[in-house]
Amino acid sequence: MQNLYGPLPTQFSNIVKKARFLKSHLLWLSFWFGVTLFIAFLGWAFLLSELKQNREHAEAGALREALNLARNYAEHLNRNFDTVDQTLLHVRYEWELTQGALSLETISRKKLFHAGSIFQVGILDRNGIVQTSTLPEALHSNYGNRQYFLAQKYAIIDFLYLGTPTFNPSLKRESMHFSRSLSFPDGEFAGAIVVYVAPEYFTTTYSEISMGKKGLLALIGDDDVIRATRVGDSVGGIGTYAFKQIPNFSLLWGSQLMDGKSWFTDERSRYIGWQQIEGYPMIALAGLDQREVLAPYLAARANALRTATLASLVLLAFAAIASFMSIRLAWRKHQLEQTQATYRMATEEGQEGFYIAHPVYNKAHAITDFVVRDCNSFGAKLLQLRRENILGKHFSAILPEPDRQQFMSYMQQAMEANFYEGEMQSSAKWSGGAKWLHLKMVRSNDELAITMRDISDSKAHVSELERRGNEDALTGLPNRHWLQGFLPQAIERARTERMKLALLFIDLDGFKSINDTMGHPVGDELLRYAAERLEVAVRPHDYVVRLGGDEFVVIIEQLADKMDAAHVADRVVTAFKEKFRLSQGTHSIGTSIGISIYPDDGADAHSLLQNADIAMYAVKGSGKGHYRFYEPKLYEALRSRVDREQELRHAIENDELVVHYQPRIDIRTGLVSSMEALVRWRHPVRGQIEPLDFIGLAEETGLILGLGELVMDKVCAQLAAWAREERKILPVSVNVSFRQLNHGNFIKIVTACLKRHKIPAQWLEIEITESTMMGDSHDVSETLSTLQKMGIKFLIDDFGTGYSSLAQLQKLDFDVLKVDRAFTAEVDKTEEGRVFFTAIITMAHALGMRVVAEGVENERQISILKLLHCDEVQGYYVAKPSPAAPKQSQLPLEAIPEHA
Repeated sequence: MQNLYGPLPTQFSNIVKKARFLKSHLLWLSFWFGVTLFIAFLGWAFLLSELKQNREHAEAGALREALNLARNYAEHLNRNFDTVDQTLLHVRYEWELTQGALSLETISRKKLFHAGSIFQVGILDRNGIVQTSTLPEALHSNYGNRQYFLAQKYAIIDFLYLGTPTFNPSLKRESMHFSRSLSFPDGEFAGAIVVYVAPEYFTTTYSEISMGKKGLLALIGDDDVIRATRVGDSVGGIGTYAFKQIPNFSLLWGSQLMDGKSWFTDERSRYIGWQQIEGYPMIALAGLDQREVLAPYLAARANALRTATLASLVLLAFAAIASFMSIRLAWRKHQLEQTQATYRMATEEGQEGFYIAHPVYNKAHAITDFVVRDCNSFGAKLLQLRRENILGKHFSAILPEPDRQQFMSYMQQAMEANFYEGEMQSSAKWSGGAKWLHLKMVRSNDELAITMRDISDSKAHVSELERRGNEDALTGLPNRHWLQGFLPQAIERARTERMKLALLFIDLDGFKSINDTMGHPVGDELLRYAAERLEVAVRPHDYVVRLGGDEFVVIIEQLADKMDAAHVADRVVTAFKEKFRLSQGTHSIGTSIGISIYPDDGADAHSLLQNADIAMYAVKGSGKGHYRFYEPKLYEALRSRVDREQELRHAIENDELVVHYQPRIDIRTGLVSSMEALVRWRHPVRGQIEPLDFIGLAEETGLILGLGELVMDKVCAQLAAWAREERKILPVSVNVSFRQLNHGNFIKIVTACLKRHKIPAQWLEIEITESTMMGDSHDVSETLSTLQKMGIKFLIDDFGTGYSSLAQLQKLDFDVLKVDRAFTAEVDKTEEGRVFFTAIITMAHALGMRVVAEGVENERQISILKLLHCDEVQGYYVAKPSPAAPKQSQLPLEAIPEHA
């Protein structure tokens, strides 16, 4: 029996030795049962792998279907919301046409809009009482405390309110509330239109055919509040939500499997898809029940397992029979199939080229070339040749220049070091179009085993990631990340070549105003045009970098003299003098440029950037629109300014500010008519600081917003304190800057202060400087108009120092005009001073304004002002500013002397 069956596997060698003492059929029986078990194992492994793939396919399909359902549901909800909003707009239009006499009962009977058990409409007056409704039971009900009514009542702009589900006593069921405001012709709040929608209105798209019996639809707001849910035939409302906890998705759309025990009250896992609803702060969810989705798969799996079990039994039976038949032939065939399969997997399915190379030596035993001894089919494909045309050829004959020398040098290194691994950039003339190759060479005896793999795609991907990481997405310029890598290298080159290098730190003047007033899309458009203009203005070999926002940096290398940098900066300043033509009009912006020079102003990237930034801030503080080189004294000035800014910020946060009050005197009666609130800084070290020493800094840094809000609150609190003492109250005027007026929430700040301290608006006056009226800010005009309607008076402060026109004075309808102290000082000195003051008083009286002379210093000025019919005076001669005295509602001032 020697060599009857060929070589046996190692695991059977002991069996072969022992089989010499046993009958041959026992050996075959054991052998074939082993083969049978092996085949059965392979079959089961394949089956289980196939079942796993089928499950993954089913789950992937379920996730895709859930996402598609969510998108369709989101589109449906978008149409639902649009329908509700159109209903609101339509009813408001009918209400305006009927001048508030609209009857929803009539319009509903005419079928002009949809109304039913799940969709009702009502109109509430300004007090929240239902005036008309498609639901008669709701008439005359008071909903003035409901969120949807309060949101419209105190809204500044018209908007669609989307409420959360609450119980509606009129409908006797839960419903969602949508509302829009009503306004009288004069703009006053007139009430609200409300649409009550039952949650099932938003889940009507549920289909058992597409979603099964346990599918899920849900509508969730960005506020993490569920508006509606439906699981099968069960529609969720108050207290019947399907979720144990509200999901929070970080992406606008997507899908995932959510575990039932963690997320759902019925503890059934679901494939959830979600989609943000376009135009509304809502997310649409659609879910497929995992049990229902996998039911076909599980049935097929059970059937496959039964079939596989039966097949295994049949195979075992066949093995028992086949062990007595053709054992030798079957074994050899099996071994041949295994060998062929292994060979195909190892060589043909691989994605690497394999080569065996033998060195060619000259007489001096130096390697001059390599011969191809063997290669696989993929290796031949990489070389764009047939395998039989490669074997026996020299590598020097196969590889073209310039890649030949490089590849041969790598082979030489591998022969010397026994190993080489690296990457090679190819000309792609011989490598099947591959631009990048990964090479691995291992020496074995006197031959090289070489593997070659195409890595062009991965290199291109890495290159693209690097490009994106170094490029500003908006302008296409290099970004801050690129600068951090490039600038140190540029500095090192300048050091080595003993040349200068310049940094131009550029900030756009006026960009923030355009970005805030016109919107971010216009701001982005302006930044793109600014980047293009910068690239044109600099020299071809200079680099323009966007740091972020409206800040740019220009790198100038090979600088022989620093005035060359000044020349580039001057070209940039000149380039920005031309206006920008944007989609929303023509706008002008300038540039403030700070320049630092290597090595004079710093030896590293951080120092150069910091010093150029400091120089730029110096330009900002001295008029903008030009450039300046860095000087050490600029750093000290900036440091001082930063320290003062921090101190002022600390003062605001820790309430180190106090308010003094200076009266205005009626020149006819000599009595106090009003008071002006003047803020003082009670510094813990420097003592009391006057406003001239810190208001300008507050304006520049934006701290004026917090400071102004603090002063407003202190004044309202003081008025409330005087009122509690039941004394006569005089109005108090508060100085407000343009930056405060232009801030979006100024009206809210004033309203909140009045409400918090429970004082009427008539006790408060607001002073703005004449320069604040310059320009044509529609938002500021609307703010003034809104506050005037509340009963707040407005005063023009420091009149005569600006350039306001009669048209502006007439349009803004001010109550009081305060003439600047510079003109009051001239009224008793020159005839021209009296003539000018007379003209101001005549103009102001013609426009219905009272006139206040500021800075009165002597009795003669009062006498002249009385003759000129000035209404009021204010100044140190009359009374100095002083803190509010306890238990007095007005300052104890004497009347103006009779002889004055």
